[in-house]
Amino acid sequence: MSGGPEADDVSFRHGLPVHEDPEHHVHVGTDTVEAAVRRQLSTALGGKRGMAEAALPTIAFTVFFVSTKEVAVAVAVSVGIALVLLAARLVQRSSVQFVLNALFGIGIGVFFVWLGGRNGGDESHKALAYFLPGLIYNLGYAFVIALSILVRFPVVGAMVGAMAEDPVAWRRDPQVLKLCTHLTWPLAVPCVLRVLVQGPVYLAGKAAEDADAYVAALGVLKVVMGWPLQIGALAFMVWLLSRDRTPVVSPG
Repeated sequence: MSGGPEADDVSFRHGLPVHEDPEHHVHVGTDTVEAAVRRQLSTALGGKRGMAEAALPTIAFTVFFVSTKEVAVAVAVSVGIALVLLAARLVQRSSVQFVLNALFGIGIGVFFVWLGGRNGGDESHKALAYFLPGLIYNLGYAFVIALSILVRFPVVGAMVGAMAEDPVAWRRDPQVLKLCTHLTWPLAVPCVLRVLVQGPVYLAGKAAEDADAYVAALGVLKVVMGWPLQIGALAFMVWLLSRDRTPVVSPG
């Protein structure tokens, strides 16, 4: 006798398995859209280990420069930690994406430090230059997030779509588009706060003869406003997702 669960037609919606039952209702392999996005968002962010790997080298640079006032020492320690993390990933044959992201960030920072030294800056002004790429990144990232929402292609939706069979299928579902828009705004908040707080400190240090105090302040702010703010934003996103109110069952 046909029509039982074993005979269900299987296709995909938003990258998730979809089964059509005999009454022509479409059932996605999860209870809600939120549950699907929560799982895919966790994968995209790399989980706790990925977040730690992205943060540790930057924290190391900040701590060691604040304590030693030696840019070379701070860079060496941060690169060393990143290379140890990279070696661990290679031994385990797992993804090195987040370690490589950290190394790339360190490389950009070191380039700005080199530019600061080339322009005649002392040790404190060279260290101050290390924080400039972060400010530029946060400003640019906030702008991109806001623009993605304005053009109705929110960043979180793009993240979800990148792991789906049809990268833009989610945009055709108003409920999913609305959910991804709500989830994208919290990503911009940490970036805006960092620029508003750290930007004036950087500019004041740039104008000062001795930038040591401003470097120390930026070092502390970078740690305090780094992953704590990011985790706060993600916690808010998890809270939004935990409500599980958007069904993924629709009439066929």
